[in-house]
Amino acid sequence: MKFCSNCGRLLSVKIPAGDDRSRYVCESCGMIHYQNPKMVVGCIPERGDRILLCRRSIEPRWGKWTIPAGYLENGETVTQGARRESLEEARARFDELTPYRLFNIRHVNQMYMIFRGVLADDDFSPGEESLDVGLFEEAAVPWDELAFKVIFTALEHYFNDRRSGDFTFQVGDILPECDGDAGYHTIW
Repeated sequence: MKFCSNCGRLLSVKIPAGDDRSRYVCESCGMIHYQNPKMVVGCIPERGDRILLCRRSIEPRWGKWTIPAGYLENGETVTQGARRESLEEARARFDELTPYRLFNIRHVNQMYMIFRGVLADDDFSPGEESLDVGLFEEAAVPWDELAFKVIFTALEHYFNDRRSGDFTFQVGDILPECDGDAGYHTIW
């Protein structure tokens, strides 16, 4: 941030009185501009032994596969957001959504709330942000073409849990590799 959204003046970065971290502060009007993590919500749509994936028609990661997911909007619950994103990206509907995973991705200031949901019907198709949608068995998932590490990790967990029959809700972190590698690892 460079300018105050309250008065338009330049901002400085400092630790405000009574705070413990640096914030953007307007020296002119005194407004403190808090920046908090973005919440991403999505769903692993299930149909029998297959899941529905979307091929992205937007950046970042144009042409890569993902689950229907996106940023939570103001005024909606995480469940409403996951339903909306699934409808927008895959025209997919669910009778019920079940919380499945919460991922902290601190290095990009995001949190991913992922649900599981049985598709209400076979009436799905690409939305505006998708080039294509398709149902995939585990062996057919385009693992090397998944858009984001968080989706790769969620799907790994999902298929492992499906084999065991134990779909417990869990929270984990996706962290950048410490050795400078472009990859990521997960902490549970």
